[in-house]
Amino acid sequence: MLDINFIRENPDIVRENIRKKFQDYKLPLVDEVLSLDKKRRELQQEGDTRRADRNRLAKQIGTLMREGKKAEAEEVKALSKANNERVTEIESESAEVETALKKAMALIPNIIADDVPIGKDDSENVQGETFLKAEPKPFEVPYHLDILESLNGIDLDSARRTSGNGFYYLTGDIARLHSAVLTYARDFMIDKGFTYCIPPFMIRSEVVSGVMSFEEMEGMMYKIEGEDLYLIGTSEHSMIGRFMGQTLPESALPQTLTSYSPCFRKEKGAHGLEERGIYRIHQFEKQEMIVLCKPEQSDEWYEKMWRYTVELFTSMEIPVRQLICCSGDLADLKYKSCDIEAWSPRQGKYFEVGSCSNLTDAQARRLGIRYKNEKTGRNEFVHTLNNTVVAPPRMLIAFLENHLQADGSVYIPEVLRKYMGGKDKIRIK
Repeated sequence: MLDINFIRENPDIVRENIRKKFQDYKLPLVDEVLSLDKKRRELQQEGDTRRADRNRLAKQIGTLMREGKKAEAEEVKALSKANNERVTEIESESAEVETALKKAMALIPNIIADDVPIGKDDSENVQGETFLKAEPKPFEVPYHLDILESLNGIDLDSARRTSGNGFYYLTGDIARLHSAVLTYARDFMIDKGFTYCIPPFMIRSEVVSGVMSFEEMEGMMYKIEGEDLYLIGTSEHSMIGRFMGQTLPESALPQTLTSYSPCFRKEKGAHGLEERGIYRIHQFEKQEMIVLCKPEQSDEWYEKMWRYTVELFTSMEIPVRQLICCSGDLADLKYKSCDIEAWSPRQGKYFEVGSCSNLTDAQARRLGIRYKNEKTGRNEFVHTLNNTVVAPPRMLIAFLENHLQADGSVYIPEVLRKYMGGKDKIRIK
């Protein structure tokens, strides 16, 4: 959500930003917001005046009654009654205008960074840096599900019976590898100075609407029937919500946190749930990183965060690249974002394994997360950032394809062996 003062003073910039995101249907929102804002201020001014009149008229009535001027006092009482009725009307009308204003403002996208490439959708995202040499295998790489099944590491049929499409059982060494990568990712981030957290896996609607747009919520979140609770789609949701309504001391920033959670997603309208495999599923686990910082620090943290994910994957000997998201591929709250993509030897191309985003003060403004500026003494909104450290389902695909050996075994890189009981390979059983 943008600052109303910014919209009021820079409506043309807001409109141009909407055009850059190819959301021209939202252009009327700017005029709607300006009109509602003007109405709100007019009502506030009239309300303040009439409340002052209420006190003045009450004193006037008292004076007239003491002076025995009953008829005049009754006339003033009638004026006072009409004034009070109007105050009540103003308060009701103001509440309606405020609600409509917040709703309209929530639909206006965050201002994007100057260096975000302009494009309509993800097909126009721009390749950034690449890390480790991406090479084809000297043998044919099977589909990841075939590799998993050859290692006796997955049971999709049972999951379909118990839960439906989009779920799976991991077993044996593959289940252990899944946990090993998460544990390694946890320790990796702790070594970077991040504080490890396990958050609630359900959050209230006010948190959901604070961390994401309505469109995202509809496409992702599962609601708990009969309760004001939603299953989280990523731990970022509850981790940012943790600071809702708080004003932090400047000395407490930056907050650098890494969190583990299961993630639950509808994947509404997504393709792939009917396919064989685990690329797109309803439930998975993830290690996340979250930063709350001062505004002048967020660009620096953005660079650090996506590079941490690169460092993690390259330490596991998996080639990756950065893909810079274009304007049309940015969710409304994002200032800038990039994906980290891993190399697929089977497909001969990269695919997404994580995403890093700087949301500036968009989430903080919705959730009321501030810090006290020690120099000015003013309370200012923090900036929030999030990034995937690792999400094992997609990581497992990249891991298996890149470390598959000609004999069907899977090589375990050195950094993971202590989490795998010293094993250097997973072998066909």
